[in-house]
Amino acid sequence: MKPNRKRGTDASVCQPADEPPAPKRLVVNADDFGFTPDVNAGIVEGHRRGILTATTLMANGAAFADAVRLAREVPTLDIGCHLVLVSGQSLATGKPLPATVAQLLAALARREIRIYEELAAQVRAIVDAGIRPTHLDTHKHTHLAPPVLDAVARLSQEFGIPWVRRPFDFPLTALRGPVLRKIVPRAKRLTSDALGLLRRRFHRVLEKHGCRTTDHFAGFQITGRFRTAELVALLGALPPGSTELMCHPGRCGEALRNARTRLKESREHELEALLAPEVRQALTRNGIKLVSYREL
Repeated sequence: MKPNRKRGTDASVCQPADEPPAPKRLVVNADDFGFTPDVNAGIVEGHRRGILTATTLMANGAAFADAVRLAREVPTLDIGCHLVLVSGQSLATGKPLPATVAQLLAALARREIRIYEELAAQVRAIVDAGIRPTHLDTHKHTHLAPPVLDAVARLSQEFGIPWVRRPFDFPLTALRGPVLRKIVPRAKRLTSDALGLLRRRFHRVLEKHGCRTTDHFAGFQITGRFRTAELVALLGALPPGSTELMCHPGRCGEALRNARTRLKESREHELEALLAPEVRQALTRNGIKLVSYREL
């Protein structure tokens, strides 16, 4: 695959003061494609009937083959790689990956994981399945860790996958009204603020490898907590430029109920929000255009 990239990490450049604001373009991306069949079904439904424009696929997911089959049935759905270093089996070694982020960080400190080899094996599995990925992100945002980010940026360059998620929420203080602020725990807000300290190095690494990101990102602070009203409020606060909204929709069937994840019934709520007429109306009211990564 040939890269489709331009230098610089942002999707847009600064505009002269006398020009109108940049248009609002929104990529709505569902994480965890390939996790379980019921999650897969919800993601495809969110694209066919709702505002979902993209998803990222877990190469080591239990329902990877089902996700690949569905991806062929919906060619308009943008597919990226959801790179996994926490939970599940390693594709490089066949051994279990660390079960938690804390265990991963400890393993990284001891240099027990060959990060590039593992993530490259996952990208190759997706490419070998006949999918041409357009973007990269990581399960649990592990590419905030410097050695993981270095590997992801290298993969972006070597595989010609230009877009990499920037997991830094735009400030929710820009929201008018308490609808969203009240559903974000204080600890989650503080965590988001702390992660922002990594922003400078993050963008410097992406710039070095010619990777691209959207101008803005949303979804970290409201993971597992947003419904229709919260999504409508978020769209009302969307800044000009390109934004990725991360979400975790799905149908909560037996497979998901038995899976090791805290996001179960909340996936149904997020899917309902993606399908809601009020959300479509909010897009129109706020001048927001839905796009995929291929269209940016």
